[in-house]
Amino acid sequence: MAVEERWVINLMEPGHTGCAGCGQAIAARLVLKAAGPRVIVANATGCLEVYTTTYPRSSWEVPWIHSLFENAAAVAAGMEVTLKAMGRYEGIKIIAQAGDGGTADIGIGCISGMFERGHDILYVCYDNEGYMNTGYQRSGLTPLRARTTTSPPGRLSYGNRTRKKNMPMIAVAHGVPYVATATVSEPRDLMRKVQRALEIEGPKYLHILVPCVPGWGYESELTVELARLAVETNLFPLFEVENGVIARVKKPKEARPVEDYLRPQRRFAHLFQPGGEEVLEELRRIAEENSRLEPGPARLFGPGAPE
Repeated sequence: MAVEERWVINLMEPGHTGCAGCGQAIAARLVLKAAGPRVIVANATGCLEVYTTTYPRSSWEVPWIHSLFENAAAVAAGMEVTLKAMGRYEGIKIIAQAGDGGTADIGIGCISGMFERGHDILYVCYDNEGYMNTGYQRSGLTPLRARTTTSPPGRLSYGNRTRKKNMPMIAVAHGVPYVATATVSEPRDLMRKVQRALEIEGPKYLHILVPCVPGWGYESELTVELARLAVETNLFPLFEVENGVIARVKKPKEARPVEDYLRPQRRFAHLFQPGGEEVLEELRRIAEENSRLEPGPARLFGPGAPE
């Protein structure tokens, strides 16, 4: 089914209790539209699980299971081997999904095992760059120098001290045949990548940037614009890796200053106070590193990458 035809299918219904402007809710709906109805979803604990399944209601129009924060990938793997053993796997697709905490931190062991064993599963990370469901704490995917409740700026630091884990390249290092990044500002691109992933047998990894209104501290109508600015400033590159080769990179025609993306977000407000210029320069260097990403053999980019 073409992407255009899938716009009429709505497999994550409205009426959930997500925040107005929630980037994760937009992304999840697009993922399900692209995947179609013959899909089973394993969902980790987190915002998406909480606001779509407030008892006794559910927004999910497909078979959906929630277990623990850390094991969506393991539950999905169990689904796959069970359906195969029962002879009922034909035509079924399985998606495991979690936020950045359930992916890059708590769930990384189960994900690694699922990748290593070669299960035919699409893993989707909805990256809102923090533990937003439990009070905006930092995660392994929180950006450098961002304010969170566990990385507050002050006399001793300018916010979070570490760079984001490079989860897409961690997936590539496992030999995953298809790895891609996406954002809610590019809905057709996102849906195309879901469809492409589901055409491929074996493990797949899709990393979606999903702005969070309360966690990032911006006005709710700016969700899509901020996702677009993340790409246009090169702070979140869009690319696809197939069998260890970067097949496609979507680059902005003209890169925007990183300040255009950072300034509307309260989590970066301290960077625009006296003394913040040096920290802004760190983020400019990250954007410059990302801008050098090109099609070809997938190599590490970011911290530790060879010159």
